[in-house]
Amino acid sequence: MYRARGRIRRWQIGAVAGVAVLTVGVGLGVASAGEPTPTVSSSPRQDTTLPSAPAEGGAAEPTTAPTTVAPATAAPTTAPPAEEPEEAPNGTPVAVNGRLEVCGVHLCNAAGKQIQLRGMSSHGIQFFPNCVNRDSLGALRNDWNADFIRLSMYAQEGGLETDPAGFTAKINGLVETAGALGLYVIVDFHVLTPGDPNANTALAKRFFADVSAAHADKDNVIYEIANEPNGVSWDGILNYANQVIPVIRKNSPDSVVLVGTRGFSSLGLTDGSDETEIVDDPVGFANIMYTFHFYAASHGADRRAVVARAATKLPLFVSEFGTQTFTGDGGNDFTSTDAWLDLLKANKIGYAMWSVSDGRETNSAFRQGTCAGTDYEGDGVLTDSGRYIRSRILTGIGAR
Repeated sequence: MYRARGRIRRWQIGAVAGVAVLTVGVGLGVASAGEPTPTVSSSPRQDTTLPSAPAEGGAAEPTTAPTTVAPATAAPTTAPPAEEPEEAPNGTPVAVNGRLEVCGVHLCNAAGKQIQLRGMSSHGIQFFPNCVNRDSLGALRNDWNADFIRLSMYAQEGGLETDPAGFTAKINGLVETAGALGLYVIVDFHVLTPGDPNANTALAKRFFADVSAAHADKDNVIYEIANEPNGVSWDGILNYANQVIPVIRKNSPDSVVLVGTRGFSSLGLTDGSDETEIVDDPVGFANIMYTFHFYAASHGADRRAVVARAATKLPLFVSEFGTQTFTGDGGNDFTSTDAWLDLLKANKIGYAMWSVSDGRETNSAFRQGTCAGTDYEGDGVLTDSGRYIRSRILTGIGAR
């Protein structure tokens, strides 16, 4: 993710998964072939009673820890009690679409229908430990009609390497909570500094072995093995992928896996390359998608042209984007964001916006102090970027 606030987050070109929403019943949006048109009712989902959920515990433009963040709290040191897997609640994204797979250059549901997933990315779990919980995830589902949450587990910067067992348990608990709500989950191994994922291969193997084993029987988990590789060649990324993906496949042989592209998931654009290196030498596993990240105030029509071209050859997923500059802060450029999201809608490319947080930066979807409470619904708790993306998912038009 953009991560960084104190230091400039790398140029970030946008990648994330967005999920299109299908109107099911009255006002219930779930992943489908595209965003609702402006005439679609913006009523929140009607299934507002949440099912019981287990407790959850560039020059390189590096993304860094926020300059203003909620106080970090210790990650749980033990995993939540094991529970029998439960079916997703009726009408939710997972109940409607089931297990996902890559079909050609698109993401398809269990019935083979092309869909676009739309959702949100968390900030670093260690930076905003109280922002992703049953209440905020329930609001994303019921009040936003979002399809998924991306859980950003930083490898460094006070993240996973400081407490592998505790942070893994935290992620596992959040996956259970999201699953009980019928949401898809992207488990993001958030590498940024160092940018070469091969520096974290052992840590990644351990993490994904544990997480994929815990959720091997679930249909809602997508794995993102390297957030924004930088300072590394495509060959280097392939080397890492060829070691980590088999670990996931051992427990979850059919899951969708997202692979970061070089140059901060810019399809190599930041490094003077483009999608052809991936087309010529793709990852040699099934159900693979490639990530692209953008920040709308920094990345414009030239990059959109490349994404439009690449989308005809590669299955793409925008696992992270912002309405601001690549720093994650500054003014919002909603005109550019509209153009980006229109392109993603036309090509059924999923997306996730950065971020579910309540920091001072404009990338935070919630107003400061929101995560200290339990109310995450409605426009009153949202920042300008938060109101924009909630409206875009609900109605097809982002509120200005």
